[in-house]
Amino acid sequence: MTDPALLRFRTLVEAGLSALEARREEVNDLNVFPVADGDTGDNMVLTLRAVLAELDRLAAESAASGSTLDEIGREEIVRSVARAALLGARGNSGVILSQLIRGAAEELVNRPGELIDPTLIGAALASAADHAYGSVQQPAEGTILTVVREMAARVSHDLAYNIKEARLDPQASSEEQDALAAEVMERALQTGQDSVRRGPDLLPALRDAGVVDAGGYGLTVVLAGMVNQLRGGETVEIEHHAAARISHPEHSSETYRYCTNFAITGSGLDQRAFIRELEALGDSILVVGDTSTLKVHVHTDQPDVVTSRFERGANVVSHIDIADMHEQVRRRDARLLGGTVSVDGARSGHCGVLAVVTGEGFRLLFEGFGAAVLDGGPTLNPSTRDLLAGIHAVPAQQVVLLPNSANVFMAAERAAELSDKRVMVVRSRSLQAGLAAAVALDSDAPAQSNAATMTEIIEQLRTGAVAPAARDDAAGRFRAGDAVGFVDDELVAWGAPEATLREVLLALSAEAELITCLSGHQAPLEDAQVRRLIDTDAEIELSYGGQESYWWLLSAE
Repeated sequence: MTDPALLRFRTLVEAGLSALEARREEVNDLNVFPVADGDTGDNMVLTLRAVLAELDRLAAESAASGSTLDEIGREEIVRSVARAALLGARGNSGVILSQLIRGAAEELVNRPGELIDPTLIGAALASAADHAYGSVQQPAEGTILTVVREMAARVSHDLAYNIKEARLDPQASSEEQDALAAEVMERALQTGQDSVRRGPDLLPALRDAGVVDAGGYGLTVVLAGMVNQLRGGETVEIEHHAAARISHPEHSSETYRYCTNFAITGSGLDQRAFIRELEALGDSILVVGDTSTLKVHVHTDQPDVVTSRFERGANVVSHIDIADMHEQVRRRDARLLGGTVSVDGARSGHCGVLAVVTGEGFRLLFEGFGAAVLDGGPTLNPSTRDLLAGIHAVPAQQVVLLPNSANVFMAAERAAELSDKRVMVVRSRSLQAGLAAAVALDSDAPAQSNAATMTEIIEQLRTGAVAPAARDDAAGRFRAGDAVGFVDDELVAWGAPEATLREVLLALSAEAELITCLSGHQAPLEDAQVRRLIDTDAEIELSYGGQESYWWLLSAE
């Protein structure tokens, strides 16, 4: 990356991201407007990560071809970075931040070869503010919009009263550029912090919750990280803010459940026409981009209807992300009250697991192995929308999805295709198979590697089940309510629960080293009775699954 301005841009973005990641949960805990869903820090982090990933992709691509980034051209690079920020953005805060990045980046296109001096910083902030305000239908003061506007105004004011500072000598060294840029940005940061503190005076939702705006605060954290980088690691202090009270500010979006984000690619896309259509389906609408790529954000109860509405003609809908805001608010409230919730226990590394489950016991077992869980109901039949919301909730950018039922395969694969995360579906046909696979999660490995390992485990696994028959057998072997036993998909025993379970255990125990038996909600035998049925050298694990439809689910490894 040989263009000095582009190199500095990447370094500053990385420094801002690092600072934000250090306070990510603090930003999440401030989030009350427009909905108290506790994900502003997450959304801003993901947007900045998308920018860095695109810059690195371009650098690697140019290196592989033996060219330089200069040969790609600054205009193409900035266009590509702005698009990456747009596609990587989620939620109001992420989309608005993507527009701030776009506005600032476009100044690099308009001023090729210029030093990063106060004039360029002022122009970048002003452009960022214009793009951010332009992206929101009903801008709310006291938010990130106010913060960036007032920072831009501060830089413009300072330049107007100190013209000599506005331009650097063309021969200025990198150190001189950094020092002057840090000075200008630190003054803007002071104004930004004042603006954040004043936010509750401008926005009743913030005042009622006793909190500052999460997005505005997150932006000052990012800017402080950049200033620290320019000063060679010297720390600029940013005050901490207390988390929001457990209150739910009245806002129209609280009537909607799903925060829905997706991209539309095509030609001749009409931003205003899309907005008019969306107004009939939800609120908190953002539609930003250009005639070939748009990013849509809307709060709605009908995400399937919203996304399908725009799959017309040659338009392609992608990068779908659906978050259940009711569940997000519940998790946030539990976290602030010091409680625990399922997804917060999931591993937050490079790769995570989402398991479709039924039964309280299975939920706890999967969580114990670091998996996020999605309640599939007694029949294990979640919709694609439910799966997308579950994928969103996994605190990792790559996800292995365990459907744990053949009935879920189609919806799971569709969700993986639509999600803006990297998702691999492991075709686990049962809860007990999925549980054996979840044990193998390596959160530091990519999803593809984890999926391959889990698939291998499942292929070597034998499964069994004992359940009450739902109806009389046409061949007269059993009646409704009798026990029926299966090994894999083959019916092997029927009759009384004890005898049927014994036969299934016997069939599974051949050459097995470990047998797992998971009892259901109304299993007719106690664990002690089950143990007396087992006559094998294999290790036995008995656990409570809590499933409704099966008395026992078993696996043999």
